[in-house]
Amino acid sequence: MPTKSLKILGIDPGYDRLGLAVIEKSQTGLKLLYSTCLQTNKKDSLSSRFLLLGRELKKIIKKEKPDVVALETLYFSVNQKTASKVAEVRGMIAYICAESGLPISEYNPMQIKSCVTGWGGANKKQIIELVKKQIVVPAKVKIDDEYDAIAIALTHSVMAKMLSL
Repeated sequence: MPTKSLKILGIDPGYDRLGLAVIEKSQTGLKLLYSTCLQTNKKDSLSSRFLLLGRELKKIIKKEKPDVVALETLYFSVNQKTASKVAEVRGMIAYICAESGLPISEYNPMQIKSCVTGWGGANKKQIIELVKKQIVVPAKVKIDDEYDAIAIALTHSVMAKMLSL
């Protein structure tokens, strides 16, 4: 009896750049259905930037119809101002996903790196190379936030299977 495929929306949250990727996990394997990096204008107000990101996220959810969302947890860096703004974006994302009836699973950077590369200390270049070995990525994908979103979705494809055992 064939099992239903699972569409996973991976999100790398940010207010300058928001990475998004939809992968499909089925009996035949993994397939990248969609990916993008939404970029906002640094000259716009924060609320205008959030509005743009929110509208685009809603459009993508409506068009791609994911079953679940995999979201990277907040990484506290040296810059607390940036972390605060990213936390606000995560709140907006959580609201939109809840409004759309989508469950969210969250993964921290070390979980994502471990799942994709086998090592929690992997760098961006290693992540990108190992993402490409796990799923076909079009040549147009160049921005690391987009690769991060793909990696987050891939992490959920593995973790969801492990949690269902």
